[in-house]
Amino acid sequence: MNNLKPIVDEERPKVYIETYGCQMNVNDSEVILSILQENGYALTEDMDRADVILANTCSIRDNAEQRIWGRIEQFRLQKKRNPQVVIGIVGCMAERLKDKLLEKVDLVAGPDAYRSLPALLRDIRPDSPQINVLLSREETYADISPVRLDRNGVSAYISIMRGCNNVCSYCVVPYTRGAERSRDPHSIVREARELFENGYKEVNLLGQNVDSYLWNECRDGAEDVSGGDAAKGSDSNAKGEVVNFAKLLEMVAAISPELRVRFSTSHPKDISDEVISTIAAHENICRHIHLPVQSGSSRLLEKMRRKYDREWYLERVAKIREVMPDCGLSTDVIAGFCSETEQDHQDTLSLFEQVCFDSAFMFQYSERPGTLASRHYPDDVPPEVKTARLNEIIALQTKMSLKSNQKDIGKTFRVLIEGPSKRNPDDLCGRAGNNKMCVFPSMAAERTAQGLAPLKAGDYVNVKVVDCTSATLICRIV
Repeated sequence: MNNLKPIVDEERPKVYIETYGCQMNVNDSEVILSILQENGYALTEDMDRADVILANTCSIRDNAEQRIWGRIEQFRLQKKRNPQVVIGIVGCMAERLKDKLLEKVDLVAGPDAYRSLPALLRDIRPDSPQINVLLSREETYADISPVRLDRNGVSAYISIMRGCNNVCSYCVVPYTRGAERSRDPHSIVREARELFENGYKEVNLLGQNVDSYLWNECRDGAEDVSGGDAAKGSDSNAKGEVVNFAKLLEMVAAISPELRVRFSTSHPKDISDEVISTIAAHENICRHIHLPVQSGSSRLLEKMRRKYDREWYLERVAKIREVMPDCGLSTDVIAGFCSETEQDHQDTLSLFEQVCFDSAFMFQYSERPGTLASRHYPDDVPPEVKTARLNEIIALQTKMSLKSNQKDIGKTFRVLIEGPSKRNPDDLCGRAGNNKMCVFPSMAAERTAQGLAPLKAGDYVNVKVVDCTSATLICRIV
């Protein structure tokens, strides 16, 4: 059984990593640390003691990049105190702003270049910063067992694919992460099984668009549709095995009924009846789907190049709720996209009311250089209008979240405990299968009096909802 914990060794050069952005970036930081540990480095959580400082970056919005620029200046102050320290910027921002970053730091590496980090670090000289931002056409890290940086040892991320082929007009991801390529399903299952054997109780399968996952291993090592070369000599290769996302979910769920399976993110144009039925058929596949809508206006959805309209989206929601009435549903939305009218905004509000999402990630439109929208559409919605519309969406979603949570009062859920509540150490917290956060008394004294072991992170427990806020289900153990 592999050791998935970070190495802490005073004799090794030490690397400090800050991670910004999405769950994919969290998993990428774990891959980076695994690669560096294999090459003699150890993790430190104290930047002052680091030999290498890395920031794993996000480019999805301008404010994310501005935050990194501010951190770079702080890193440079650290370098003034210790000229030997190496400063590196990795990830999506490294891919997008490579040359500009190289003026400020010692190392720049894109999302597909992490295997080269040890060599890049060896070659750094005072007058010779190092860069690798080449994007790959193949899955880059399938054979790496990431070092897990989570705090509770309960839930872990597994990347099942990289890149995106959708090229939505507002999105920079295809330019920073490249084209879609799916990972060998057997390596995914091996990683999930390894996590379960190491005590993890939940895996979250990650991709920019998980529903487009497709592994097609052709006979004789012919090129597969996932974007890479099929692995020659494997059993699946001999069979010409085809695995879509629904099949992959089944394969991971089959590891153990005690291993919960989550995934993100789904694309409304691709989520199939087969995937919905597969979730419904397996108790350990969590009944929660993150389904970004981005806008409630069909006109804007076309301009965004989302490849579905309002009616299609609502039909997918209806299908999910027909098959799984108890399925949690969350979304992403952009306020103030190019040419958005008041009617477009009202269409978004009405869609939110109609669907009643459990939760949502809500943002103002942020023009990203190089995207189709930046090249062809003026960013013409005034900032104050964007802000006002975003605030309206947030206010409505807070109301909808409360309404959704109130419907759960009196229900019983099986919860995977993640650890103590942040607000009260005498309470425990964990998520139900629908992804709602549950908080409940630990009953530590009562369990001790009954001769029972205290509950801990990684335990499953049944709880009944007795109250709620817009963000949390307040429960008791049953």
